[in-house]
Amino acid sequence: MASPPTDIDHFLSAEFTHLVIGGGTAGLVVATRLAEREDIVVGILEAGLPAYDEPGINVPGRFCETLGTEYDWQFATVPQPGFNGRALPWPRGKVLGGSAALNIMTWNRACKEDYDAWEELGNEGWGWEGMLPFLKKCERFQESDSEHQLLHQSHFDREYHGTDGPIHTTYPSQFGTSHQYWHKTLNKLGVETNRSHFSGSNVGAWTTVTSVEPNRRERSYSTNAYYQQNAHKSNLKLLSGATVQEVLLDPSEDGWVAKGVRLTYQGKEHSVYTKGEVIICAGSVQSPQLLELSGIGNPEVLEAAGIDVKIDNPAVGENLQDHMSKTDLNPSTMLSSNHLKVTCTVWEIDPSIPTIESLRSDPVAAAAADLEYATSRTGLRTCLPASVAYLPFSHFLNPDDIAETGRSLACSSLAESMTLSSSSTLSRPSSPQSSYPSSPSTPSSPASSISYTSTAASPATKSQMPLPHNTKPPETATRTSICLRRLTHPRQNLGQIEYNFDLSNYSPYFVSEPGKRYATMLMMLQYPFSTGSIHLPPTNNTTTNNKRATADDKPLIHPRYFLGPGGENDLEMMSAGQRFADKIVRTAPLSEIIVKRAWPPERRPSPSTQGTPSSTPSSAQEEEEDFTSWIRSNTTTDWHPIGTCSM
Repeated sequence: MASPPTDIDHFLSAEFTHLVIGGGTAGLVVATRLAEREDIVVGILEAGLPAYDEPGINVPGRFCETLGTEYDWQFATVPQPGFNGRALPWPRGKVLGGSAALNIMTWNRACKEDYDAWEELGNEGWGWEGMLPFLKKCERFQESDSEHQLLHQSHFDREYHGTDGPIHTTYPSQFGTSHQYWHKTLNKLGVETNRSHFSGSNVGAWTTVTSVEPNRRERSYSTNAYYQQNAHKSNLKLLSGATVQEVLLDPSEDGWVAKGVRLTYQGKEHSVYTKGEVIICAGSVQSPQLLELSGIGNPEVLEAAGIDVKIDNPAVGENLQDHMSKTDLNPSTMLSSNHLKVTCTVWEIDPSIPTIESLRSDPVAAAAADLEYATSRTGLRTCLPASVAYLPFSHFLNPDDIAETGRSLACSSLAESMTLSSSSTLSRPSSPQSSYPSSPSTPSSPASSISYTSTAASPATKSQMPLPHNTKPPETATRTSICLRRLTHPRQNLGQIEYNFDLSNYSPYFVSEPGKRYATMLMMLQYPFSTGSIHLPPTNNTTTNNKRATADDKPLIHPRYFLGPGGENDLEMMSAGQRFADKIVRTAPLSEIIVKRAWPPERRPSPSTQGTPSSTPSSAQEEEEDFTSWIRSNTTTDWHPIGTCSM
């Protein structure tokens, strides 16, 4: 059992060499790695509280029950014009362990080309070859046996997995009924099973690895894997329930130097200081918020929020990217309620099939599932979404048409942003004492500087700042060129659309009917063109008496889904991808458990009637259905926001 968090008096009296703001994945990894050195004393400041024994966090089959609770910041976007004016919930973890305490425990890896793109953007050492050793270092993978592989397609290549890292990873021990049909259905549609989706390509159909401890069948995340294993160290101190209001910056001959932070704890204000670094690990939402509260950002934003400008850096809070999906987890039926765009079509299934959702409405079944989990670590409480496929657009669209779309975008106003000089470099803090690691693994020496980590990169990333005055970040243009290249060369085998099929109703827009069982096909756009921003709200006006913004003011989250150059392309690609998602569910053998499509309502004959399969609609019928309008009204976030503190 970990030592209890440090009390406020003890924390304030400590002499720190490093302060880490945020006790999520990035913060706890950075803090515990730094604390491996005895000459470094690390203080972790986390607004949430530990939840070591919370079943809603620890039990896999209760994933997302904690959304919308005290463990969730419960952010929301501003109304999105591209989504017909809808504002979306943006859950973020307000608990030790951060958002990784709330997520669905999917353990995945991007394509080799995605890591190489980081390096292409100017981040030396962040390509596939440089990152792979560290991706493996954090993992303790338990291999599936030959019988499990045969039954569940739980393949792997041990060369690409770690075996002695802090985070436990494993394939699920049990699966929902639908998974047995997933690979055969995708194979029938020309999608091969990827037998090594951690080796640099996630394209194809595969079974999900999960971040679950294989014996106890409990969530493995930064709290129990990193912090609790190191909490006994005298040079690692945690203050939970502490909200940082600003980084304290002192002027010097060469610029500003971070000396500590101002925080609120149990209604009182305190300041804590460091001899070395302040490291911001507050995630994609609150890292830019904290920089702006500290006087670092766009002067117009800061002045409107009543914040004195210390460092003019208009890039702070910009470059927000997210995965979009056609669904979100349903707070009323499934669970409770990134810049991924996600959609969810809901399908009525054979009513005899058990689902996690059914446990929410059947206390007797829920009690039986809890007992089975408690006594044998088996049953529905161990199940997680596992049926996944990543596909390039070219699998369901003509490659020549995709290339033409890319060329058209390149000739549009999107290409104008590419005329910015890509030779611009990020400047470092002006303090001569600043230090920056040359690789993700190198802890910095105690030095007076400010750095930050972002969920756009690895948990141990430190980024340079600020930008030269009025200079846009070069990655804005270069990222655009990379995205365009992927369109104009569509035969690149990249997973541009993700599909995930799971039992239960995940949609926030469809209410399950009592007595019926459902499954959901999720579809996620992986490389959207649209980008947005996260900023402090304007508070400095006569009606609020020149109020200064605080960390308690919810930031303005504006992803600008489907807007800007390339936004229409995002919509078109999701519409095409949605037609293929529909085709997957209507294809045998998966279609054999389907009664009908429940959301959006059927517009043509269902795959089956009362559980009896019928013929699959023809290609002509499939192409007749236009999902564009439905996508605008139903797409939501996949909870993967990145880029607001980009390197």
